[in-house]
Amino acid sequence: MFRKVLIANRGEIAIRVARTLKEMGIASVAVYSEIDREAPHVREADEAFLIGPAVPAESYLNVQKIIDTAREAGAEAIHPGYGFLAENSDFARACAEADIVFIGPPPEAIEAMGSKTKAREIMAEAGVPIVPGATEPAQNLEAARKQAEEAGYPVACKAAGGGGGKGFRVALTPDHLGEAFDGAAREGEKFFSDARVYVERYLEDPRHVEVQVLADSRGNVIHLGERDCSVQRRHQKVIEEAPGPRVDAEMRERIGKIATDAAAAVGYRGAGTVEGMQVGDEYFFLEMNTRIQVEHCATEMVSGVDIVREQVLVAAGEALSISQDEVELRGHSIECRINAEAAHKKFAPAPGTITTYREPAGPGVRVDSGVEAGSEVTPMYDPMVAKLIVWDIDREHATRRMLRALGEFEVGGLTTLIPFHKAILATDQWARGETCRDLMEDREWLKSTAPETAPEPAAEDAAELVTRDYKVEVSGRLFDVKVIGEAGAGGAGSAAGGRKPPKRERKAGGGPSASSEALPSPLQGTVLKVAVAEGAEVSEGDLVCVIEAMKMENEITAHRSGKVTALNVTEGAAVNSGDTIATIE
Repeated sequence: MFRKVLIANRGEIAIRVARTLKEMGIASVAVYSEIDREAPHVREADEAFLIGPAVPAESYLNVQKIIDTAREAGAEAIHPGYGFLAENSDFARACAEADIVFIGPPPEAIEAMGSKTKAREIMAEAGVPIVPGATEPAQNLEAARKQAEEAGYPVACKAAGGGGGKGFRVALTPDHLGEAFDGAAREGEKFFSDARVYVERYLEDPRHVEVQVLADSRGNVIHLGERDCSVQRRHQKVIEEAPGPRVDAEMRERIGKIATDAAAAVGYRGAGTVEGMQVGDEYFFLEMNTRIQVEHCATEMVSGVDIVREQVLVAAGEALSISQDEVELRGHSIECRINAEAAHKKFAPAPGTITTYREPAGPGVRVDSGVEAGSEVTPMYDPMVAKLIVWDIDREHATRRMLRALGEFEVGGLTTLIPFHKAILATDQWARGETCRDLMEDREWLKSTAPETAPEPAAEDAAELVTRDYKVEVSGRLFDVKVIGEAGAGGAGSAAGGRKPPKRERKAGGGPSASSEALPSPLQGTVLKVAVAEGAEVSEGDLVCVIEAMKMENEITAHRSGKVTALNVTEGAAVNSGDTIATIE
């Protein structure tokens, strides 16, 4: 078994992995960017190393830096968590070349399933049902039009290397295909360095049902049942539950076999998830995520299996600790993603500093988080604050427990999805086990989920942070030490001596307030696309621009009809919350 493992991730998943490593008697190594110096995951690990600036490409996505850090720390293996490098076959190969174990599947399996078109081709050849559509990327828009005609409208344009809802655009008619194709290609390039796009039939109201699989190097492949992840915004999950409310024992056995056959077909090893679409009694393969999922906790609650522990065991060459016959699913689990988002504003990202923080507790309640009071949810990374997971004897009781836990959860200083979760779990649609897609697309209903009171922003900090460099001799070795703390507080010693983090420097935000003509930006981010020109006539609801923030693309639409008399944004430029994007008169 490993003695030391580096966790190439941040936030709640880094803490979650570190906890299992501690239980297994394995030392953990955290990595962090400059903006994450004070993050809880840094303290949770036994050791921690700075790997670069806040920009992910220069820190959490820097393959060579992470490999070098693992060598320096003496780590024998690397756990990638999810996101970042978790499904990067080049990273898996780089680990092998450095004689470091990658706690995940073989690079060949990542490549086979990482390309959605290749995965669809493999599954079709293996006899696994797939959603009607192409099994190879469209070379251009004209090729995409041909694929769409063969699949039948409405269609989905999907990034070939995508996942997690990124690079997914819907075209209801041929008139919408160009915009959908371009949007999917743009996100594919940005998030996966792969602009290839393919087209498949868009199933308008399916259930999103996925199966958790585990495989070892000794030929054992099992599944731990399914999760229903049908409640989504922008094709990204916000609520997951296990088992699926519309999956019976016969279907569970059938889709479990589909999932294990899919894993076996690519020589899979470790934890993975086979995602599919359930339409009545039919089930279509969608894609396979070759990593641990955000929502793995829901399966752990009903199965009693520590999925991270199984990953580590398999990577160390051991057999799975459980066989298919020993898998027993009990009760019902629900997971709500507590994101820093404003559901009443079309799920706009809402970054900021957490002023107060209190997690719920009690029987059957689990919280996986990577924050605390004083933590900053930054636009640099995804908007997740925490995952709230509950378990009870059945779906109705689990829903009641979740509502109780949501009522106890306090996150001050931020707008989060807590009010949204309370609202949707109290609806008849949820009680009937529907997909709730009608509610997710109902702007008026979403507006009703606005928090009763706006969050109070964190107070401006007057203290100035300073950095001092020291040389420290330890056991005859000289080390260069960088200490960051408040100026005038006895040097920087107070910051380094205790657990209380130093205050962050904050800059006062600002910008014009909304008027009848001005269209303000609802968030801070980068302008990816400008869809109008100065002097253009627009109608209310027309696309004005696309702003990327917290790993999401946000469409900013005209708030009124009229003429664009001023346009204040350009593609590639940064924009702050409250800045005037355009003036429409």
